[in-house]
Amino acid sequence: MKVIDIINQRQGQPFASFEIVPPLKGTDAERLYNIIEPLMQLAPPFINITCHRDEVEYHPNADGTFTKLTLSKRPSTIAIVAAVMRRFPQVQIVPHVICGGASRHHVESELLDLRFLGIENVMALRGDALPGQRVFIPERDGFVHTNELVTAIASLNRGEYLDPNISATKSDHTFCVGVAGYPEKHFEAANMETDIENLRRKVEAGADYVVTQMFYSNEAFYRFRDACQQAGISVPIIPGLKPITTPRQVNMLPRTFHIDLPQPLVENLRRHPDDARKVGTEWCISQSQDLIAHGVPAIHYYTMGRPDDISLIVRSTF
Repeated sequence: MKVIDIINQRQGQPFASFEIVPPLKGTDAERLYNIIEPLMQLAPPFINITCHRDEVEYHPNADGTFTKLTLSKRPSTIAIVAAVMRRFPQVQIVPHVICGGASRHHVESELLDLRFLGIENVMALRGDALPGQRVFIPERDGFVHTNELVTAIASLNRGEYLDPNISATKSDHTFCVGVAGYPEKHFEAANMETDIENLRRKVEAGADYVVTQMFYSNEAFYRFRDACQQAGISVPIIPGLKPITTPRQVNMLPRTFHIDLPQPLVENLRRHPDDARKVGTEWCISQSQDLIAHGVPAIHYYTMGRPDDISLIVRSTF
C-alpha cells in the first residue's frame, strides 16, 4: 500500500512511523530485527530504511602512489529490504534512494530491483557529501539535486527507462515518493524562501508527501508548514522528531544537523545531565502531543537504535 493512500485513509487519525538505520556489515539480521520488533507492537503502517553511500579511502603504496578503495560499510538496500520483508510482512517498507554515489543507471537498476521485490514506496534524497568534501559532488551521469531524482522516478513510473534492454511499457507497479523538508532551512540554502522553492520543485517533479528533518521547536515547524502552503505546496507534511538521549547532543545535534535547540531544553539538560534521556523523552512527548493537537497527519520518529525510548513516546502520545 502506498504511503499517500495510508495518509489519506487515516485523515483525522494521526499515526506514528519510524526510521531505522541498518547495522554495519558483519552483523546478522537478528540485530536489525531486535530494533524493529518492539516498534511493531505499536502497529506502524510503514517504516523507513536509511541507506548510506559508499565511502572512499586512499591507501598508500610502497612506490608513493595511492590505491583508491571504495568501501560499503552497511548491507545493501536490497538486502536490508528483503530481510525486513521476510520477518515483518505486515508493514510497508520505505527504502531511501539517494543521489550520492550513484549514476542514473545505478539508481534505475536499484529501483527496478525494489519493484521486483514488490516495494511501492521510496524516499528520494540527495544525500550528504563525502567526508572531507566541502560540497556535494555527484557521480558522473548522476543527479545533482533531489528534484532530478524524483523526475527520474516519475519517468520510470510512466514506463520510460534509461536501459534500452527494458521494454518501454508502463508498469501497474508505480512508486509513491517521499522527500525531505527542513523547518529550519537546509544549511546550503541561501535563505528559507530559496529552500521552500527547492521543496516546491521536488513536489512539482512528482513527490507525494514530505517528511521533515528533526526539530525541537514546534513553532519552527508551524512556520515552515504555513510557508509551504503559501508557496502552493499542498502535499501532506509529516514532522520528524528524535528525542535527545545524552548531554553531548546539546552541542553535537546543532553542529551535525544545523538545527537550533530551544533554550529551556538546553537549560534543563544542563541542570540534569544524568537524566538527559528522561529530559529528552519528556520534551519529545510534549512536542508530539502539541503536533497532534495542531492537526499533523502523522509523526515520523528517528529511532537511532533506541526503540524503548520511542515506544514510550508513542504510547504517551497516540
